[in-house]
Amino acid sequence: MERRFRLVLACPDRVGIVAMVSNFISSHGGSISDANQHSDTTTGWFFMRVEIRASTLPFSIDELKEAFSPIAKSFNMEWDISDSASPKKVVLMASKESHCLADLLYRYHEGELDCEIVCVISNHDDLRSMVEWHKIPYHHISVDKENKQPHFDEVNRLIREYETDVVVLARYMQILPEAICCDYSHRIINIHHSFLPSFAGAKPYHQAHDRGVKLIGATCHYVTQELDAGPIIDQDVIRISHRDLPEDMVRLGRDVEKTVLSRGLRWHLEDKILVQGNKTVVFN
Repeated sequence: MERRFRLVLACPDRVGIVAMVSNFISSHGGSISDANQHSDTTTGWFFMRVEIRASTLPFSIDELKEAFSPIAKSFNMEWDISDSASPKKVVLMASKESHCLADLLYRYHEGELDCEIVCVISNHDDLRSMVEWHKIPYHHISVDKENKQPHFDEVNRLIREYETDVVVLARYMQILPEAICCDYSHRIINIHHSFLPSFAGAKPYHQAHDRGVKLIGATCHYVTQELDAGPIIDQDVIRISHRDLPEDMVRLGRDVEKTVLSRGLRWHLEDKILVQGNKTVVFN
């Protein structure tokens, strides 16, 4: 794919933002290959994502950031520019369930995810052979139920050592401590079934079956200190009926979980998600 710079920004809405950004790019000979914008009338904020063909600009990415900085300051923008030639470094985390991890590894192997999966971290050793088949380092860090802090200290050390851009909890069944959540705000992605809070705890699909639910689904979201309450990236559902047994619901639930997680990760890798408070704007 042709190298592109991605400009994403959010700022208080006012007249002239689109014109100023477009004129800045065109004045330097830049060619816009994709552009999206959104004005949130409830908050008065404006959001924008622009892809620019890197070959049409006379800048390196650092020079582009320096040139754009005065405009960003004049509009009080929260902004960033990324380079498609520098794929994000991803750490995957899992426990024993393999469906989400296997799906992401497959998509990565097939070139569907524009990133570098630098390692997999797990509190169990069950998935090692699958991960190492993909020639990806696998780190098994056991958890002492009486003292989990050494586990999380080692997790944090590895995340820093790999210079990680985004962490994906692919059915990692431990609750990350507040410090890690804060250090990697909007850079940790999680997936869970969409029964919460109705059917929390063990065997949620069996609980749902006993209640005769007609829809099951999954939610992909950023991790915050509040469990399963971070900004939502993507959701999906699938219809079921009285004919579906609990094992059918588990199978269908896994299908929707892995689809939603991979979609959310892809959008993050492509800088299509802008966070405002506990909500997201997703230019998908």
